[in-house]
Amino acid sequence: MDGDKKTGDRKLKKIQVSIVTLTAALIVANGMAIAAEKNGGDMKLWYQKPAEQWVEALPVGNGRLGAMVFGGVGEERLQLNDGTLWSGGPRDWNNPGAKDALPRIRKAVFEGKYVEAVSISKEMMGPYTESYMPMGNLYLKFRDSGRPEKYYRELNIDSSVATTRYMAGGVEFKREAFASFPDQAIVVRMTAGKPGMLTFDATLDSLLKFKVAAAGKDTIALTGKAPIRVNPEYLTLPDPIVYDSEGRKGMDFDIRVKAIAEGGKVAADAKGIHVSGATSVTLLISAATSFNGYANEPGTKGIDAAAASRKYLAAAAKKSYALLLKRHMDDYRSLFRRVSLDLGASPSGASDTPTDELIGRFGAKDPRLVELMFQYGRYLLISSSRPGSQPANLQGLWNDLLRPPWSSNYTTNINIEMNYWLAEPTNLAECALPLIKMVNELAETGSETAKVNYGMKGWVVHHNSDLWRQSAPVGAYGESGNPVYALWMMGGALMSTHLWERYAFSGDINDLKKEYPAMKGTAEFLLDWLVEDGQGRLVTNPCTSPEHFFYAPENKKLSKGAAQSLKSLNLNTRQSVSVTMGCTMDQEIIWEVFTENIEASQALGVDVDFREKLIAARDRLLMPGITKDGRLMEWNIDFDDPEPQHIHFVHMFGVHPGHWFTARRNPDRFAAAKKALIARGDGGSGWAFMWKMINYARFGDADHAYVFVDKLLKSASETKRYVPNSGGVYPNMFDACPPYQIDGNFGFTAGIAEMLLQSHEGEISLLPALPAKQWPDGSVAGLRARGGYGVDIEWRGGQLLRAALRAKFGGPCKVRASVPVKVSDGKKEIQYVKDDSGAIE
Repeated sequence: MDGDKKTGDRKLKKIQVSIVTLTAALIVANGMAIAAEKNGGDMKLWYQKPAEQWVEALPVGNGRLGAMVFGGVGEERLQLNDGTLWSGGPRDWNNPGAKDALPRIRKAVFEGKYVEAVSISKEMMGPYTESYMPMGNLYLKFRDSGRPEKYYRELNIDSSVATTRYMAGGVEFKREAFASFPDQAIVVRMTAGKPGMLTFDATLDSLLKFKVAAAGKDTIALTGKAPIRVNPEYLTLPDPIVYDSEGRKGMDFDIRVKAIAEGGKVAADAKGIHVSGATSVTLLISAATSFNGYANEPGTKGIDAAAASRKYLAAAAKKSYALLLKRHMDDYRSLFRRVSLDLGASPSGASDTPTDELIGRFGAKDPRLVELMFQYGRYLLISSSRPGSQPANLQGLWNDLLRPPWSSNYTTNINIEMNYWLAEPTNLAECALPLIKMVNELAETGSETAKVNYGMKGWVVHHNSDLWRQSAPVGAYGESGNPVYALWMMGGALMSTHLWERYAFSGDINDLKKEYPAMKGTAEFLLDWLVEDGQGRLVTNPCTSPEHFFYAPENKKLSKGAAQSLKSLNLNTRQSVSVTMGCTMDQEIIWEVFTENIEASQALGVDVDFREKLIAARDRLLMPGITKDGRLMEWNIDFDDPEPQHIHFVHMFGVHPGHWFTARRNPDRFAAAKKALIARGDGGSGWAFMWKMINYARFGDADHAYVFVDKLLKSASETKRYVPNSGGVYPNMFDACPPYQIDGNFGFTAGIAEMLLQSHEGEISLLPALPAKQWPDGSVAGLRARGGYGVDIEWRGGQLLRAALRAKFGGPCKVRASVPVKVSDGKKEIQYVKDDSGAIE
């Protein structure tokens, strides 16, 4: 028996629900119950000192505009972002030479010449993506009023308001900041406890090219220009940042700040806004870029950024601060308060401990901190991904660097998908709309890549994308890219699974009708992409297992002396390569895409002939193998692995987020996948911890899933890349990959939801991986299950006490639980029949 024996010893007896029809009688607010306002006072990150580093500042955002609030005393800083402010513009990234290289790579792979295949694959690459840019900074420099006392700052994620307050010179000063979605502005409110005590200067600057001018007696405006090219920060180049020499091309942007004072005087000039002797001041911050869609060059075919910024500012200025705050909170809470979570009381002393110290002293031992981290993920998604905005990138919405890590772009082999794993289960379906829109846009750019690069139908996306919807493989046309990440053709296919998940959770056929064309397009490409492996099975060729090497088996064994010499220099005696055929992740994704398209065409009653082609091809897919020691194979052959505990473990896709391997559908591969994950070890970083946590939840292994809850909720000590077994969170609870990546935050929330509720096997499973020792008593309300169900759960002593299900539509429902569950259909109550099936050991 593999894994943690305790899981097998504590095997839960479960209940199999008979087929029951549920009506829509209990539908409340978007088909789900609004969760009770619970633990609102605990939903705060709070500190007793200002932020010194960016990862200590507190994030606010409305999907499009974001700010990092530092909470300074003598000088406050709000670092500003706009989700559409990227370098570059649309361009031709496709590579006609890839079509000629493809048959040569396939021949090399079929002949086992993997080193040659890697070399040829560089001929298939295109340019690197563009980079997400920092917009600017607002500085508030206050008159020295004495040494501050009783300092306090917080981010209340129940209200989405960042607050700073302190005493100085016997006067209480208070600042509140929030980013309003309904009014598309960032609002800062400053008050003094005594009349006339607010005197400060407000200034703007940017790391990009900019100029500042007065735009009225109480307003300043910064106008700026983004580069036409920003190369990834991992490339060493003499001129990595390039501006248009004529000043025409590239994104324009505009920031405006208006001061509305009560008492005192306000004046504005090119140096800033100057406020003296005020009692309270409201600052309205608007911003816009010239972004006019992914297909239009923003400098020559963009919108008027200044006009858009002025419009936002003028509309917000017509409202009082009280009304702006109310509109903001009503809008935000309509999303945030849909879900509540209670995992038990804090240990003694935890509730009085500031968040940064709480992480270091208690970590996951404080259930309230786990709740806060769960809800923080939902807060960050609401703040960085709203209808009409861009999808959350590698850093969500927040970035202060000209060359951010990995360009802060969209990495499609796991990261952007992980950003949205929480959206449907935690009742934030609207927040997934930017991703859905992006996938449909990539279906357009990706169709050209499929045609030009490969001469194939449908659409394809590779390892990275950006604001301009790049769909070709990156790598500077082979000059610097590595096929271990660049040569991966499954990005579009993987992203398209979110189109199906939208329908799976909503149960609304209209959602499926809208998304089916893009779903079908990626399946068309995959049908063309698959080739026979010589034994009648269909495989991808070429393929890589992102971002992992294997040893080339064709290398001849070195002499003993040569091997020792290389070893003494810390050089490997064998060559690592990455290109083969039939990689496990590829095969799993294709099974998923084909299955979803088959079921979609059946539900819609369309494309019978196409459906039959998919069924026939799915039946011929190479099934991922199992190694001699019982692990799920990562490649088509059990190659020797130079890094057995590599941070990526993409061959787990068939367990999660896929559904091919489950205890009932495919128990042999399911058990082999668990052995493979155990062999990978418990090391890694933020996003890797969270994916392991979710996989162990799918395995029903609550104890091992909890290991990663504990691992993430530790203080991050490193900011460098690739620090083994590091991770943790920064003082502001941003995930330390390291460096900061937001996917770990989002993955944590998705992981907790997966421990408490699963619905991927055609049934609703309650508390499938509850760590009963750590969270013996608790409840969750407002989660969503596939099929259009809302779910509330309560447990005591580690066992299910009661649950409530709400149906958006009528139809059959299966539930697994550890005690009889009552489900009301508005007319009667039904108790379920016991079933003794248990979790995988």
